[in-house]
Amino acid sequence: MKTPNFLEGAAVALAASVAAAVLFGVLAPVFGGDAVLRALIALLALVYVIYLLRRSRERVGRVSVIAGWCLAALVLAVWHPPLLLYLVLHVGMLWLVRALYHYASVLSALADLGLNGVALAAAVWASTHTASLFITTWCFFLLQALFVAIPRDLRDRRAAQHATTDPTDRFQQAHRAAQAALRKLSSVR
Repeated sequence: MKTPNFLEGAAVALAASVAAAVLFGVLAPVFGGDAVLRALIALLALVYVIYLLRRSRERVGRVSVIAGWCLAALVLAVWHPPLLLYLVLHVGMLWLVRALYHYASVLSALADLGLNGVALAAAVWASTHTASLFITTWCFFLLQALFVAIPRDLRDRRAAQHATTDPTDRFQQAHRAAQAALRKLSSVR
């Protein structure tokens, strides 16, 4: 399966922003702004979770994750916390799904948690300065698209960088590669 990239994430951000703005504009006069906003948060989060699961290499537990997500969203809807807490809990559930399905190390998952915090802060900032649901949603999901820049296993990448900067190790790697090339050439004759 092709791994997600930033442009795909930007397209998801655009689609989510347009859908949120249109649905809120149509449904808010009928059902009230707060109820529609909560429903949109849950709906967009569910659609994003499905997107994350479809783009993941892992195949195990997808139905359980969707069922757990729906149960948690139902509990949040019944509990009816303040809107900001409701949003933070949904973002936390997004982070949990992405940490479980897209990362192999705790460091990568923690980096993603930081990314989620920045995305949430940008969305809150955009909401307070523009009062535009489109721009708020766009800022949040556009920053979410940056998750592709976080390596699957940050711990291995750091170890690999340290290993390749050691001159003796680089020499050993080159020596092994040269020996393998000589063996290959001698077996061709």
